[in-house]
Amino acid sequence: MAIQSSTMVGRDAELAETAAALGVRPSRPADRLVDVLLSGDAGVGKTRLLRALRDLAFDEGWQVYAGHCLDFGDSALPYLPFSEVLGRITTELPEVAAEVAATHPALARLQPVRRQMADSDPVDAEASALDRADLFRAMLAVLQAAARRAPLLLVIEDTHWADQSTRDMLSFLLSRLDSDGFAVVASYRSDDLHRRHPLRRQVAEWSRLRGVERINLSPLDDAAVRSLVLQLVPGGLPEAELADVVARAEGNAFFVEELVAAAADPGSVIPADLADVLLVRLDRLDDEARAVVRTASASGRRVTHEMLEATSELGTDALERGLRGAVEMNVLVTDRGAYAFRHALLGEAVYDDLLPGERARLHARYVAALRQGSARGTAAELARHARLAMDKTTALQASVRAGNEAIEVGGPDEAAYHYQQALEILSSATAQGSESDLGDHGVDLAKLVVRAADALIASGDPERAAGVIREQLDLLPPGAPATRRARMLAALANAVFLTEDDHERSHEISAEAVALVPDDGSRLRAVVLTVHARILAGYGRYEEARAVGVDALDLAERLDLRELASDAITTLSGLKKAGPKEGLRGALEEAIQRAVEADAIHAELRGRFLLGRSYQDWAEFDEAATWFASAIERATDAGLPWAPYGFESRWQLAWIQVVRGRWDEALELFVVEGPFPPPIPRAMLTVLRLQILQRRGEDVAARVGGLRPFWRREGAIGIHAASIEMTAAGRRDDPAAALASYDEAVAVLSRIWREWFSARIRLAAVAIGVVGDALATRSHTEREALLVDVERLHDDGHVVLDRYTDPSGHWGPEGQAWLKRVDAETLRARWLAGIDAPGLDELVATWRETEAAFVDFGHVYELAVVRTRLAAILRSTGDLAGARELGDLAREAARGLGAQPLLDALRAIGSAPVREPASTVALTTREREILGHVAEGRSNGEIAKLLFISAKTVSVHVSNILGKLEASGRTEAAAIARRRGLLD
Repeated sequence: MAIQSSTMVGRDAELAETAAALGVRPSRPADRLVDVLLSGDAGVGKTRLLRALRDLAFDEGWQVYAGHCLDFGDSALPYLPFSEVLGRITTELPEVAAEVAATHPALARLQPVRRQMADSDPVDAEASALDRADLFRAMLAVLQAAARRAPLLLVIEDTHWADQSTRDMLSFLLSRLDSDGFAVVASYRSDDLHRRHPLRRQVAEWSRLRGVERINLSPLDDAAVRSLVLQLVPGGLPEAELADVVARAEGNAFFVEELVAAAADPGSVIPADLADVLLVRLDRLDDEARAVVRTASASGRRVTHEMLEATSELGTDALERGLRGAVEMNVLVTDRGAYAFRHALLGEAVYDDLLPGERARLHARYVAALRQGSARGTAAELARHARLAMDKTTALQASVRAGNEAIEVGGPDEAAYHYQQALEILSSATAQGSESDLGDHGVDLAKLVVRAADALIASGDPERAAGVIREQLDLLPPGAPATRRARMLAALANAVFLTEDDHERSHEISAEAVALVPDDGSRLRAVVLTVHARILAGYGRYEEARAVGVDALDLAERLDLRELASDAITTLSGLKKAGPKEGLRGALEEAIQRAVEADAIHAELRGRFLLGRSYQDWAEFDEAATWFASAIERATDAGLPWAPYGFESRWQLAWIQVVRGRWDEALELFVVEGPFPPPIPRAMLTVLRLQILQRRGEDVAARVGGLRPFWRREGAIGIHAASIEMTAAGRRDDPAAALASYDEAVAVLSRIWREWFSARIRLAAVAIGVVGDALATRSHTEREALLVDVERLHDDGHVVLDRYTDPSGHWGPEGQAWLKRVDAETLRARWLAGIDAPGLDELVATWRETEAAFVDFGHVYELAVVRTRLAAILRSTGDLAGARELGDLAREAARGLGAQPLLDALRAIGSAPVREPASTVALTTREREILGHVAEGRSNGEIAKLLFISAKTVSVHVSNILGKLEASGRTEAAAIARRRGLLD
């Protein structure tokens, strides 16, 4: 008989902490109750602690509902644990489930019975996207309704195996503002979270939520391990064996049990390798139990009785005997009407011990059971078993179905994986001329390619989408139907248009697609025309875009293709950019409304983005922010945070917040719930973050250098990264490096855009400013050489303006400000060099005009930089009052931003601050909160734990507080705060 402890050992403190945090055993104020992330290595005791927590919750009158994430390998099944929870609620509280389902129809999507395959499921059905916000709200509603009967504890186990959609649902629940009568505890294996694990970043984001606490189960100490061994073997082990168990188990309770179980039998020897120890348990099973366990291992951790009946090749009596033996030996445990391995590691060890032929035959039995209906399962499960059984036809069909299901519940990442799996099977067979071996599979290759590309684009990876399509186009045989090639070319044009790689050819690719499709009034022609019109509009070929767009709209409306029609309308509305801005905005608002009515999410996102850009171009930032925020919200609700125009709206809103000086709000936008960002969006968010950190005084030179490979892949990264590099070069007094960064950025961006791109003016202004700062310490010869570069960059800026073309003819406040800055920085450089120096009146007047331009632009930080430069100029001319006035304005802005280098620059020019009355000191709400803790004598680390933020963040706030109060240290800051009445 196997040895297992019936009592939890060494976890009383963690259990008490978890119960208190959740409110299961009240010991905290209600406003300090939180949800819990329970982490620990595999086998350390998370499940045992959760069982103890469950029992405690029952004793306290709570309801407990648990959902389990299962290891389906790569065959992700969206929302599986929530389907399990909903199934139990439906069984135990049917009236609650029915009531919520009546007002939230989306709840039906999560019902376990809806997750099974139906014989009538069409393999090639068009996938219809479900708004995930409805699904999330439905799950929240059913939990709230159940919690009205009694407090409810939601347990989600093994989230390291969670699919992306499950993680998104958890993010939604964990970020709720009120407890709503229920608490959440989610467990995961911390040792599984390698650098690229999708949960790693998600856990970091969850941990920053105010209502979430992270509790880690550390290994048991030696004393606890000895106590556990004594419970397992009341008579004890010989000291040598006991010491060996303690040393090798390393505090892992499961390993302790396994090692003791292997050693407890008379004459047994503890194996040298833990995998062998795990399999020793199998050796003590009889043949029937061993057959059951081996069969179960192919399923994963959990398997239903009906599946074992269908796959074990044992009769009913033999199966029951085998199951009883496996359960008695604690290899399997009963689990909600099914069976599970007592620990995942045990199941993995059993599966790994199978021979390749055994595995293939086992998976083939699972395939047969699922296809014949002998046991129920999902398309994702069938796809996995079929792939491992080398049943390519079934794997192909099931993978497509699994992708469709993932799309239906808003899981583009999972869908992309399944579609690509299907594509690999089908394209491989086609390339080898063996497609006939797949039989009548019913899958259209071109449609599958497009579907995979669309899913990849929706998940934020258009580069990968373009690569997949190009690969399939290369594999097409010469005699392939023209319509097949046209469908793929249209998808390729769409993907390439969203990247910097060869995007200039996207309109040529889409034109080729149009030429290949006959003018037969087909759906395909409507699709191709819509894509072609959108791309033509993107390249400013407005007349062509209008003609093609009208044809696309006419055909889409005749065929009643509402989503395509909405896409065409959005394109045609955007063409009004050539006229008054009011006309463009009105047309886009109408297009957005049409898109909402047609449920055309991508057209809607594009419309909201274009409308936001219209306001942004005119520096009407409040309106722009509203539209960008609405696009972000819709993209997030639809499960498309990285999709085109959804992410671009996030990026533009973050840029606006940076410009407006709301840096902390910009940083909040960089935290995105959901899937780990694809490389380019991640790099785009990183470069803006580095810009803020640099302006606050951090040395980010090494980190920004890592973004160099992304310059050619996304021009916006190149612009901001080059600016950061030039600023870093200026701080180390290296103007040559700044000029090199400018030239390298221009070379890259000219290749992917055009030679005289608009942002070149901004890059020139930054570079000239860095050179100007360095002139004072250079020799006359060096100054002359540097001024040659200054004049070159000045001329570059004006050539950009001369060659600027825009249908609206509008050169916005941003462009005007930076062009004026180029002129001002150039005059300043000549003045500092003493070569062809301008008169002071001209110099001051130009900088005054630059100040006015940046006021119109609304860039808080750059305006402070301009005022700092102008203050230095005025001070040198003897206008101390004017210098002090500007210095005070710049200082106020710099303090509000936490821009320490700018404060240092103001101090260096000798512009002494004007002391203001105490009542005017402006501390943010967070700064006041932290100041209160500082006054109470708490350290940064203690404050961080109380406020659920990092110690580094506290340090930044404390520095800002000291600067605003003009205090030399924490003690003086506390004294000033008390004296001025700044503490509540």
